[in-house]
Parts: sequence; structure tokens; C-alpha cells
Amino acid sequence: MGIVATLKQKLFRWQSDGTAPLRLGQRRIFIVPSRGGLLYALALIVMLIGAINYNLALGHALVFLLAGLGVVGMIHTFRNLHGLIVTPGRSGPVFAGETAHFELMLDNDRPTPRLGLELEAESGNPVFATVNRKKSSKLNIPVSSKSRGWLTLPRVRLSTRYPLGLYTAWAYLQPAMRCLVYPQPIAAPLPDSSPTPLGGERSGDGGQEDFAGFRDRQPADSPRHVAWKASARNAGEGPLLIKQFAGGAQVELMLDWQLTDAALSDETRIGILTGWVLAADAADAHYGLRLPGIDIPTGSGERHRQLCLEALALCQP
Repeated sequence: MGIVATLKQKLFRWQSDGTAPLRLGQRRIFIVPSRGGLLYALALIVMLIGAINYNLALGHALVFLLAGLGVVGMIHTFRNLHGLIVTPGRSGPVFAGETAHFELMLDNDRPTPRLGLELEAESGNPVFATVNRKKSSKLNIPVSSKSRGWLTLPRVRLSTRYPLGLYTAWAYLQPAMRCLVYPQPIAAPLPDSSPTPLGGERSGDGGQEDFAGFRDRQPADSPRHVAWKASARNAGEGPLLIKQFAGGAQVELMLDWQLTDAALSDETRIGILTGWVLAADAADAHYGLRLPGIDIPTGSGERHRQLCLEALALCQP
């Protein structure tokens, strides 16, 4: 069993480290007659027997002409894949239960188009493509996600039956691509919040609060809170500045693992925390996340949201 797995790994492996472009060569492409091709061959055999039985010279000529056409079709089916360049792209994070999309780029450096291409992952739906001459085509391979964590792109089968449909040529691709799957959020009321007086980040309500000065921008601060005009006066020599306002309070939350019901399963508790993170972000609150072995300080903005969701996706309670 180990020998078979080793042979398959050597046969179907992606060249280099799995991230560099791959050009399909003859050792990677396989070709067999399709069901239509087998029926075509059977029909030629019956025609040949009839031509021999009745001594028909035109019958012999027709059989050999059609057989030659079949051989030419086999060559063109093989050439439709040979030399195609496949480059792995990016894949954005998704929530558990959603469909992840892995990006692959197909490059055709030939003066003839490549038609009738089909890509299918082991657990996904087929994607059809055409790559014009001297052009590139960007495709998204759909793969369903079931649980949180890293989702690795399964082996992809690139196949074609062009031009006659008598043969099926295919190649196996398995680039080193993975997608982060966030936990499936569970809607639940947010825990009690505490107001943070002074120094809270504001979106510029203009006149409703008193301006209290500037402070240096932190990584968790949203770009929309940056004082661009004041930062421009530094001519790029100092950090970006954030406006501060007095006279108001900002909601601050600490989303703690201990605030969830200990009687629930770990995955359910993680789902509740995920729902809290999304709700706090939607409310533009200043929130932090505390998990077993992980403590993320309070912050806000898209970057902070992604940091919390990544921690929840990879959490091992």
C-alpha cells in the first residue's frame, strides 16, 4: 500500500514547492478512448468486416479514412492539454458551510485556442473553460467547506474531449493551496458592555463632541478614523494620527470564552463567540477576544475582525 501511494505521489505531484507555475508535459497527460470512441471503433470493425465479406474497395477506403480521422482526433485531443501552463492563485476565507473558491490561472502561449477544457475537484462541481490563443483565463474551483480550520485544495482533474469527443485526455493537478474556514456563527445576544470614556475613536460626528487632540495610529485602528490632513503635515516622517474626542463614551467589550455556557460543546461555544465578533464589529464597538491560551486586546476595524476570526478558526480549546 505504501509503494502505491509513493508511486501516485511521484506521478501526480506538482513540480517545485507546489506554488510555482506548472507546464503540462507528455508524462502528466493521460488519454483513453471515450464511450463514443469505443462505439466508433466498433462501427469501424463492423464496416471492415462487411467490406471484406463483399470485397468492396470503396468500403475499405472509407474504413481506413475514418480510422485515420480517429487517429488525428487523438493527436489533437492530446495537444489540447500539452504545454498548458497552470498557475495557482489566491483563495479568500469563508465561513463553515459556505463554498470556498480556489483560483487557478490557465495560460496558453500557442497561436491556437484551447477549447472544451473541464476542471473538477474531488469534492467540487466541474468548471468549463476556454483559453484563447496567447491569452490567459482565470478560474475559480469551488470546494464545499464543512468545518473550521484550514481547507486544502483536493486533487483537481483537468480534462478535455475536444475536438471529436472520441478520446478523453486528462491531467491531475494538486497545487499547494489552502483556504481558511471561519467557524459558523451562532446568533446570540452580546454580553454586557462597559463604556470607555475619553479617547474613544470617532467617525467624525462634527460638532457633537469636543476635539481633544491626536494620538498615534495603532494597527487595530480603522483607516476611516485617520486624520489625513494632520498626518500629511508630517511629510511621511511620523506615524499616522487618529483624532480623539472628549465628552462621549465608546462601547468596549471583552468577548471571553468563560462568558459562554460551559455545558455546551466546544464548537458551539466557538460559534457563539464568532457571532459575538460579527455583532460587535457591525455595532462599531471596541472589542477584544479571550480564548484558552489566546488573548487579543481590544480594538476595532476590519483588520481586528479578521484577527479575531482567524483565532477562532484555529482555536484548540
